[in-house]
Amino acid sequence: MTEQEQSELIEEARKVFAGPIAFLKSAPDLKFLPDMAVNEVAFAGRSNVGKSSLLNALTGRNSLARTSNTPGRTQELNFFDVGEPLRFRLVDMPGYGYARAPKDMVRKWRFLVNDYLRGRAKLKRTLVLIDSRHGVKEVDTDILDMLDAAAVSYRIVLTKADKVKASHLAEVMEKTAQAIRRRPAAHPDIIATSSEKGMGLPELRAAVLESVTQG
Repeated sequence: MTEQEQSELIEEARKVFAGPIAFLKSAPDLKFLPDMAVNEVAFAGRSNVGKSSLLNALTGRNSLARTSNTPGRTQELNFFDVGEPLRFRLVDMPGYGYARAPKDMVRKWRFLVNDYLRGRAKLKRTLVLIDSRHGVKEVDTDILDMLDAAAVSYRIVLTKADKVKASHLAEVMEKTAQAIRRRPAAHPDIIATSSEKGMGLPELRAAVLESVTQG
């Protein structure tokens, strides 16, 4: 993609995300999933990675996604409609890796997420959020393995990039790139973001729009 095309995509994405975005429904089980009317982009990440904050910053809304002081509370797939008429959907997946989560909750999470990933034909990409301060941890490789097995395209998004020095961020980006290099479903490009500072958000909006419009 040329610089001109990227600039045009970023501007189009800005307009889309500035338009109507609304919570559709929560699905604690596959039987509650909405009809596959449009393409979807899912957001996955550890319970304390800042997923809700990023979703709110991405959409320019303070309370679109619920932020919780209790990690691991949300154990549902939350769907958001983007555009009017409807253009695509954002899917907030339940956070993973909360150490104090009961085993039955962890098992339920695995079944729900795995079944969604494998059976959702309209899921065009999953954005896997990784904390810039820590990089890819063992608990993150579990979801990456699930995505590879389900043949669902995914892209790594680093969060809280404003919390680390530029040298550390560059190091984490390089290590993350190495970690996903041989993974079959991984997008090679990584986006570093900050919900607080707005860093990387225009590029992330463009990446979402590109993934739902291609093919």
